[in-house]
Order: sequence, then C-alpha cells, then structure tokens
Amino acid sequence: MADITRRLGRRHLRGAPTAHIRHYRSGRLAHDGPGLSFWFRALTAALSEVPVDDRELAMTFHARTSDFQDVAVQATVTYRIGDPALAAARLDFSIDPDTGVWRGAPLEQLGTLLTETAQQHALDVLARTPLSAALVDGVVAVRERVAAGLDAEPRLPATGIEVVAVRVVALRPEPEVERALRTPAREQIQQEADRATYERRAVAVERERTIAENELASQIELARREEQLVDQRGTNARREAEEHAAADGVRAGAEAARTVRLAEAEAARSVRLARAEAEGARELGEARAQAQAAWLRVHADAGVDGLATLHALTGTRLAENLPNIDSVTISPDVLTGLLARLGSPERT
Repeated sequence: MADITRRLGRRHLRGAPTAHIRHYRSGRLAHDGPGLSFWFRALTAALSEVPVDDRELAMTFHARTSDFQDVAVQATVTYRIGDPALAAARLDFSIDPDTGVWRGAPLEQLGTLLTETAQQHALDVLARTPLSAALVDGVVAVRERVAAGLDAEPRLPATGIEVVAVRVVALRPEPEVERALRTPAREQIQQEADRATYERRAVAVERERTIAENELASQIELARREEQLVDQRGTNARREAEEHAAADGVRAGAEAARTVRLAEAEAARSVRLARAEAEGARELGEARAQAQAAWLRVHADAGVDGLATLHALTGTRLAENLPNIDSVTISPDVLTGLLARLGSPERT
C-alpha cells in the first residue's frame, strides 16, 4: 500500500520498490514505474498501484477420481505480474488518493482466476485416474498438468500475469477411505514390528539359553573341582591319619618298651625287696625264736621263786596290753568273794 501524506492542500505519494505506480493527471500519464515518490493534486490525479513481487497463492479444492472417490488437493501457485500496465488496464488496481488503499479487490480477482484455472486442469487429470494411482503418482501428475495448463491459459498473458512455479502439497482422500487404505499398510507394519519383536525375543531367549548353558557348565566344572578337592582332602586326611597312626604306633611301642622295662625293673626291685623282707623276717623269726627259747630256758631253770617272778612278769605284760580303764565298778558279790579269798588261810 502506498504511503500518502497531506501538505498544504497537496498530496505526496511514496511507493514501495515492489509496487509499480501509474499516475494519470488529467487523463495523461504523468508517472509510471516502481518505487516512485512525487507530489500530486487529488482532484486531478488517477492512481493505480500494481505489485510486481512474487506472490504465493495457496488453494485447496476437492476432486473425484475415476472410481468415484473424493480427494482433497492442496496446491500452491507462485506468480508475478510481469506487465503492470496491462494488468492495470485489465484489472482494477486503482487506489484512493487520500488513503492509498485499493478501491477494489484486484488480488482476489487474480486469485480466483488462477484457482479456477488450476482446479480445472487438476479435475481433468484426476477424473481419469483411479484412487490408488492418484495417491501414488497423483501429486506429480497433477503438478505437471496444472503447470502446463496455466502456461497454456491465454487469459493469464493477456492480463500480464506470469506463473513462476506450481507445487502440489498434498492429495488426500476422505478420512474413512484414508483409514481403510492405511489399514493394510498398518497391519503390515504391525506384522513387521511383531516379527521384529519375536525375533528380538528369540535372540534374547537364545542368549539366555547360552548364558544358562554357560552357567550350568561352570557349575558342573565347579562341582568336578569340588569333587577333586574333596578327594584330595580325603587323601590328605587318610595320609595324615596313617602318619599319625604310624607315629602313635611308634610312640606306643616306645611306651610299651619303657613300660616293660619299668615293669621288669619294678619286678626285680620287688623280688629283691621280697627277698630282703623274707630274709629279714627269717632272721627276725630266728632271733625271736632264739630269744623265746632263751626265755623259756631261763624260766624252766627257775624254781618256786622264779615261777612267782614269771607270774609277775606275765601280769605286767598283760597289764601293758590291756586298754585304759578310767573307773572300776565292784559289786557287793565280787567284793565279798575277794575279801573271802583274801581272808582264806592259803593267802596268808
């Protein structure tokens, strides 16, 4: 949009570099070109502003394939106005001298022309294409056909319009049909995913089996080595027991020999002691016999006085062998007998 300012009853227009300005003053062309800046009078001026930059026109329309399936086509057409003077003569690009705003809607008219032309050629190519082929190759076919149709459209050069590029963004069926078409591919993808999952699980199971086999082999080897260790320990224990038994046998033999030697020595000592005791007893017996015989001879040779002496010695010997008597109780009968015996003539 042109920038218009007021100064002392006059107008000043300043255009953009991408806008082609045409200024007619009293029916005569006064200024013509892009990016102009000039003064003018509003009552005598007729102004038009034609954009000359590249513009994108997005369009969406519906078409039907040869198998009567509706599809939505999204496309973008890039265009420019190559002949501003011709475009200004064919379309209303006039602007208000006070505000610089277009009086009409020239770009909408231009967009309608391009959209209807592109839609016509797209419908023509899709009407002879089944849905499956349209979804596979329809984008390229529609783009080529629309580009060729716009290049061959006579109204566009007559309006000063140049088509720069045509892009078909998407070609999609109805949501129900799209879901139905996605189902086989989705099922196949799911099958591929399931197969990959199963293969991964199989690989994991195989790895687990290998790990289990390795662990089992390790346990078997460990058990075998433990068995060898137990056998070796048994052998060592048996050898140690044999060595201890041999040592105990040697020790027992030595102890038995020492015991035998001690027993023999003790027996010899006992024999010598017994002999000595027997000899001593014999000598003692002989001495006692000799003393007894001498004592008997002495007493046998003694007379009456010697017999009394013998009785006294016997009493003395008996008194020595009697136990200790603390007190003696004499009954009247015993006392009477003793007194009678003491008073008898024999005692006197």
